[in-house]
Amino acid sequence: MGRKTSEQVAALDRIKNWTRIRFALPEDSAILVSELACTRPFCPPLATIVVFWTADEKRHLFKVFKEACNVAFADLPAAWLKDALVGLAEDDGGCCS
Repeated sequence: MGRKTSEQVAALDRIKNWTRIRFALPEDSAILVSELACTRPFCPPLATIVVFWTADEKRHLFKVFKEACNVAFADLPAAWLKDALVGLAEDDGGCCS
């Protein structure tokens, strides 16, 4: 995809901070946010992928089918869905994985 613009970097950081807030994660929790292109039919051209780990070393993953610059706080899953996000495979056979 090339070099990230300052707008993209700011959007990724914003989503990382929102994820920390939404799921009440400690400051030292690992959170990765990236924007990936999809070439599969009927997929949006870009999706934002968020992966984070909790203190018990469980991996959580969710996707927002928007480019990072267009993601809003309301697009993140509700906090009560946190346990449902555990162990989802990055390549789950769905769009934009």
